[in-house]
Amino acid sequence: MPVLPKLSKNVVADKAVNAIKTLCKRTSCDTTEHHLLNDNRLFTNQLNKRYHNEFRHVTAPYKKHHLHHVLKNLEALPTPLLERLNTLFHGADTQQYPHADAHMRLIMALSNKLKRPLSLDSLPTLRHKFVADTVAMQAPDVWQQIDKQSKPLTKANAENSATVRWQDNIVANADGGDMTVRCYQQHKQGDDETNRDKTVMLYFHGGGFCIGDLDTHHEFCHAVCRQTGWPVVSVDYRLAPEHAAPTALRDCLAAYEWLAEHCHTLGALPSRIVLSGDSAGGCLALLVAQQITAPDVKQWLNLELDAEDIIDKLQRLPRPLAQLPLYPVTDIETNYPSWALYGKGLLLDYNDVEVFDSAYMQHSTLTGSHPLTSPMHGHNAHMCPSYIVVAELDILRDEALAYAEQLQENGIETQTRTVLGAPHGFIHLMSIHKSVGHETADIIDKFASFVRQLLTAKSD
Repeated sequence: MPVLPKLSKNVVADKAVNAIKTLCKRTSCDTTEHHLLNDNRLFTNQLNKRYHNEFRHVTAPYKKHHLHHVLKNLEALPTPLLERLNTLFHGADTQQYPHADAHMRLIMALSNKLKRPLSLDSLPTLRHKFVADTVAMQAPDVWQQIDKQSKPLTKANAENSATVRWQDNIVANADGGDMTVRCYQQHKQGDDETNRDKTVMLYFHGGGFCIGDLDTHHEFCHAVCRQTGWPVVSVDYRLAPEHAAPTALRDCLAAYEWLAEHCHTLGALPSRIVLSGDSAGGCLALLVAQQITAPDVKQWLNLELDAEDIIDKLQRLPRPLAQLPLYPVTDIETNYPSWALYGKGLLLDYNDVEVFDSAYMQHSTLTGSHPLTSPMHGHNAHMCPSYIVVAELDILRDEALAYAEQLQENGIETQTRTVLGAPHGFIHLMSIHKSVGHETADIIDKFASFVRQLLTAKSD
């Protein structure tokens, strides 16, 4: 990369700033495809004038994946220019977050610019914005639904061709209403057997129990299916504040019950269900595992529900094989040291957590320290093997690590992994930040190896 004159860097930086500001403004208040397309073209055209070679891979149309292209292409800029943009957008420096590169710090700074103040009243509006912004960051190719009957272009492609297809199905939620699950399956040309492990993942999306849906976590579920060959079932459980705790948990248990009965249609065995989820979804994965491995009879009987039927179902369900909680909520009422370190200026802050917790608990008869809301206070002596992932720059980091320690103290096979320089919610950045993409892919591979070692040990 040639050294640029200072004036040239300033000129390009100014153009980039103006383009990003326009994008931020339009993204916040005007998401029409016409304006977004114009903004993205403006941004990349300005950068192409000075960095043509670095941006030669940029293609249009951007459509609803505008943020993916803009944020991904920032990585091609020289580090000094990224640092200048960080300064202009009041981003963190290397002293504050030494493990986060300039590109990551700029993404976090821009996220703060796009972020709206969160309140209970704004949650319905935020849901739509969160879906739009999150899908806009995802790679367009994960949304290409390829016909499983289509033929590869060449013989060489036929040997390694693997595509992921998905379908939304309606199942019953905990109260007998409709609930959507999205089922992902891998297909290979000339090979009907893609799920050699006979394993299936049940995934619960994050979003503070209040936002998020099947679309916001589509990219990650797609990646798991593509890399492992396992089917993935993603659950659209009911959200707070309309549905307070423990409704989300009950819906997730209903999804587990459905999957245990129907997993054979996905080429999997009931004894090989693995659980996963991120943030609030990670909490739900932990709670589901707790209640299936050791149902808390006393707590279910205290609820004004058909407790005996719930307990009977829980006791009959097959145990989960393993779980992959990603930066999970584990203790709603207790503050840990990471709260003081990372409570401001990141993708999840104090205010967000307070609003989400309030929405989830305000109409509930449970407390934040109840065993059906916080895994830290539940029964962990019989939990399934766990591969727990935390983000370094995360307000929830220390409670997840404390929970992992509790599992280890109970003799549960547990591995932990800390992703350095990454914020809460980093799986949403997997296709726009190279290092996070590599980390996420490796997490999926390592968890698959973790599960396969469990299967090998069982067969010995």
